[in-house]
Amino acid sequence: MQAECPEIHTLIEFDAFAAAVAVEPSSGEMVVQGLDLSDRTDAVLAGHWNDVTFLGCRMDETARRHAVDQGATWFPPFDDLPYNPYRAALYTGAELNDGDLDGRIYRHQARYRNSGPVPILEALAQRIHDHAIDNALDGYLSNHDRVVAIMGGHSLHRDDEIYPRVAEVARALTRAGHLVVTGGGPGAMEAGNLGAWLAPLPDDALPAALATLSTAVDYSTQEYLDAAAQVLADHPGGAESLAIPTWFYGHEPTNAFATAVAKYFSNSIREDGLLAIATNGVVYTPGAAGTVQEVFMDATQNHYVTFDVISPMVFMDSAYWADDRLAAPMLLRQLAGDRPYSEMIAVLDNPTDIVDFIQAHPPRQV
Repeated sequence: MQAECPEIHTLIEFDAFAAAVAVEPSSGEMVVQGLDLSDRTDAVLAGHWNDVTFLGCRMDETARRHAVDQGATWFPPFDDLPYNPYRAALYTGAELNDGDLDGRIYRHQARYRNSGPVPILEALAQRIHDHAIDNALDGYLSNHDRVVAIMGGHSLHRDDEIYPRVAEVARALTRAGHLVVTGGGPGAMEAGNLGAWLAPLPDDALPAALATLSTAVDYSTQEYLDAAAQVLADHPGGAESLAIPTWFYGHEPTNAFATAVAKYFSNSIREDGLLAIATNGVVYTPGAAGTVQEVFMDATQNHYVTFDVISPMVFMDSAYWADDRLAAPMLLRQLAGDRPYSEMIAVLDNPTDIVDFIQAHPPRQV
């Protein structure tokens, strides 16, 4: 978690703070983030700005010099980027889809993949962006303390028999008061956010939504996106859920059913952080190498009690996870031995049993 520090994200908040520091200096640290203060020059010149940090704020040069002379720290904005490194809030699916922002950011960063080192200012902008997302995510999670992650492969099709079962698990978890978080992509991740969205709606909303989605199963097509948009239009008033995707896999669209999106440039930060916040457990649906990697990242956090608690690890679809090539549960039990988290590992098929197991095994301090 980020160290707590008061922040200003709107011009209304800034005007109130500027009026206060015009009378006397700030009594503690304050961060002003991502605001255009070009027409607030008089307010800046009238203030005492010691211990104030301006992150990516646009300011008249006279105002900037005055603020720095008063003891402020100023980080300049970046120009000509399709993203705002200093953003103050998480994304929404609508924001990412508006004007193809999601695609434009992906194409922007992808051009550096095979061209040698990323230019220093671009690398710095991406790191600042991911730090800003960390900060925004901390604020979002301050209102949610029962987080369960649903992990699984992007290649799970909407018409696969396990897709609705994943959605049922997410729906039941949301109805039980948990916040569902996924990796934000298609496949099992989309099913997780879909189920959470449908939680406050009648049970028959799920088969109706699945009928619409099954008409387009290829996530590389416009029809795939259109089908999701149709489901949202047909079934408004859904519940919130969280997605944590990455532009490292930016060719995969961010699914439309998450209400908050913490999208990162760094895949390693994103994966470790996603598992870290899932203190009430992780449900592993069938997936390939990426999912198996996440299993053992999660196991490491439980093994060493990295975040002060251990939490359930539930493997959905016993036939899949019993395969010798993917015998993660067996390996985990051998690794856990007699450590307390050995009791937190389960292989289950029925969505009700999965939710019951998570409810019966709350996070435990060790």
